[in-house]
Amino acid sequence: MKKVLVVLMSLLMVVSLAACGGNKENGGNEPTPDVKGEGVMTYAEYAEAALDTEVVVETYVQAKQSWWDNKATVYTQDQDGAYFLYNMACSEEDYAKLETGTKIKVTGFKSEWAGEVEIIDATFEIEEGNYVAPATDVTELLGTDELIAKQNLFVTFKGMTVESEAMYKWDGSGAEGDDLYFNVSLNGNTYTFTVESYLCGADTEVYQAVKGLKAGDVVDMEGFLYWYEGVNPHITSVTVK
Repeated sequence: MKKVLVVLMSLLMVVSLAACGGNKENGGNEPTPDVKGEGVMTYAEYAEAALDTEVVVETYVQAKQSWWDNKATVYTQDQDGAYFLYNMACSEEDYAKLETGTKIKVTGFKSEWAGEVEIIDATFEIEEGNYVAPATDVTELLGTDELIAKQNLFVTFKGMTVESEAMYKWDGSGAEGDDLYFNVSLNGNTYTFTVESYLCGADTEVYQAVKGLKAGDVVDMEGFLYWYEGVNPHITSVTVK
């Protein structure tokens, strides 16, 4: 009888553990914290690192902006922060492997251009692991000093009002296929948002949607919190409310 009870209890434990594992896999629990490899910085250490110093990070591809001449520009993020990789050494074959969620180890130099903090002169290697970041709502941080701490994250903005129709290039001198610039406002403050054409070209849904926006439209948007002389998000989706 005791043997039967022991077997039954063991089976119940296996079922219980499997159920917990299933919940975790399906988002029932918090994601497993990142464990950084030897010599790899945490995001906090990266954020504190001085400009022009070598950095080593483990991060996850969230979107690919461009590839040419064996160099790739990529938006990446871990569970604590984001890293913009500019012109990272990358073969065309390896670029194809950088799918959304792919984990990579990156060695390069922390740099800044027009307020945008990025990693340049980088190399990378693909590692085991996968993570796709949810959009962080930063709507209420617009116009505050806290916003820059979210730089390069995949973010969302909600309930913003379109102030002007989109222009090709920042000064309206471009044509179909160039970057789209448009102004949106919140609480009396106006901001310039961009559809980066290398990231989301003229054939994408967001490019065509932004072209059709009219002054007065109220929109929700998602994109990457890029910086250029101030906040200049690279928008990847827009919904008119």
